[in-house]
Amino acid sequence: MKWEGQEQSDNVEDRRGMGGGRGGLPIGGRGIGVGTIVIALVAGWIFGINPLTVLGVLSGGGAPTAQVSSGPAPAPPADDAQASFVSVVLRSTEDVWTEVFRSGQAQYVRPKLVLFRGATATACGTGQSAMGPFYCPGDQQVYIDLQFFDTLHQRLGAPGDFAQAYVIAHEVGHHVQQLLGISEKVEAARRGGSEAQANAMSVRLELQADCFAGVWANRSQQARQWLEQGDVEEAMNAASQIGDDTLQKRSQGQIVPESFTHGSSAQRVSWFKRGMQTGRIADCNTFEASRL
Repeated sequence: MKWEGQEQSDNVEDRRGMGGGRGGLPIGGRGIGVGTIVIALVAGWIFGINPLTVLGVLSGGGAPTAQVSSGPAPAPPADDAQASFVSVVLRSTEDVWTEVFRSGQAQYVRPKLVLFRGATATACGTGQSAMGPFYCPGDQQVYIDLQFFDTLHQRLGAPGDFAQAYVIAHEVGHHVQQLLGISEKVEAARRGGSEAQANAMSVRLELQADCFAGVWANRSQQARQWLEQGDVEEAMNAASQIGDDTLQKRSQGQIVPESFTHGSSAQRVSWFKRGMQTGRIADCNTFEASRL
């Protein structure tokens, strides 16, 4: 992926040299058990819905109490190659989604991407590295501990810079869903349904974010011509490695489809591929699809 020298976003905030978040996970008084916390952390670890939001939904307590950082953080240092890569990818998502929204007579609100280490305060509670990358709808920010990219390579078997770019694009996809009002409708439906129905809605939300990541890949390639041989396969492999079936088989030796919250490996690859092939947001309507 030929990203060096590309224009970077000015919406990256570097909290890696700051203290951790305050307040801890919002688990008091609502009967949230350790098992629920583990489920939420796993949901975030495979980069999907913000696990703090999952905690709020599962507890019946609504959105967690807002928490804010002590002040604005600086941009990452110019000589930090990994942070520069993230900034370049974020800028490309800004360019793509600004144009998509403009074509629909709407304005794209650019999210901030926060680099942190260990823990950090968010509008959804305290975010922690163990959650993996996540999007917080409360402050419309993406949070990433860059050490996750080592995990992606070493533990999940998904190396490569375009695999990392896919992770960022997926989280930005959740921001697009938030701006379009999709996330709010899905959360309302999840709260009003059974656990199985909530899981099914979560799967469709995640697969749509995968498809949006594919839309970004298509359009950013048209604009920048920055993909090299093997890059697309890296992203496909990353999507495959974090499918619910693959993760469940790896962690517990068996697959439980009714507990899926993100979709199978085949589904995640399929929807990413669909978005990448067409570059059309209209082709990402997972909620109307009869088959995923």
